[in-house]
Amino acid sequence: MTWYERAAVVLIFAAIWDYSLGDPRNWLHPVQVMGWIINRFTRLTLNFCQEKEQRRLSGIILGLGLIIGTGSIAWLAIGGLRKINPWLDMGIEIILLASCLAGRSLRQAAEEVLEPLSEKELKTARSRLSLYVGRDTENLSESEIKRAILETVAENAVDGVTAPLFYAIVGAFLPGIGSIPLALGYKAASTLDSSIGYCREPYTDLGWFSAQLEDRLTWLPCRLTVLTLAWLSSKPRQVIAVCRRDAWRDLSPNSGWSECVYAAILGVQLGGINIYQGVIKEKPLLGDAINPINEATIKQALQLTRYCCLVWLAIAILSLLALSYIVQ
Repeated sequence: MTWYERAAVVLIFAAIWDYSLGDPRNWLHPVQVMGWIINRFTRLTLNFCQEKEQRRLSGIILGLGLIIGTGSIAWLAIGGLRKINPWLDMGIEIILLASCLAGRSLRQAAEEVLEPLSEKELKTARSRLSLYVGRDTENLSESEIKRAILETVAENAVDGVTAPLFYAIVGAFLPGIGSIPLALGYKAASTLDSSIGYCREPYTDLGWFSAQLEDRLTWLPCRLTVLTLAWLSSKPRQVIAVCRRDAWRDLSPNSGWSECVYAAILGVQLGGINIYQGVIKEKPLLGDAINPINEATIKQALQLTRYCCLVWLAIAILSLLALSYIVQ
């Protein structure tokens, strides 16, 4: 089996694992280890570094150290295991890559909130939603809960699913490196951003580097996701036009595009007034309110993400097999 055939097998079975099994309960997840390291380092920095420059330097050390360290450890471990038992190594690679993809987790999160919502149990729906979003959920109406679910699905489609898949595919074409180091390295960047990448104290300086780096690492896979989804929508010009009109209004260089492409395809409007820790924040309106946001709309958004991944996987696997044929 050539390198490229092996890489194709890992991509295929990792995608199947994520779709069918997701992250098994009680298994130690790589993100948990990353989170522990970030938490420990953050506590030390906040206790001993009081100056802006000190915290920025600490943030750079943490960001580069975790991303490069995660990728390097994965590369060394997989390379060593491959020499001992190639088949066991392939199994470990599949499990690790599947852990980088959050397709099933995202679907389960949406379904957990939709279930009580369909039975008009708003209190339960609000409680479950609070586990997945940063906004205050105690007083959200049914329509606001549905908007929050769709915004979560749309925003996390990129940094949770398509961006890790993008870096896994890139790694698959790099003999000697592979999918896992790049996918785990991106996952480290994403975890850093979600943990300390806030524009508020005490993370303003500590998380600045991680937030900026994650934005740049996500920029290309985000745009490729938008283009793929626009093409899948059968109305690409209209979708791209709406994205170009509205996406830039969001302060984030990526989440605005990610949310806007789903809004444009589904004919709904995202954004508006949210409350975070009692503070009202008005996010820009994305898309046009042609259709209401309902359960079918949210499931269609999840389906669009799956279709995008399938398109990328098909292109990657066919290209890998073609390369394998050429080098034989």
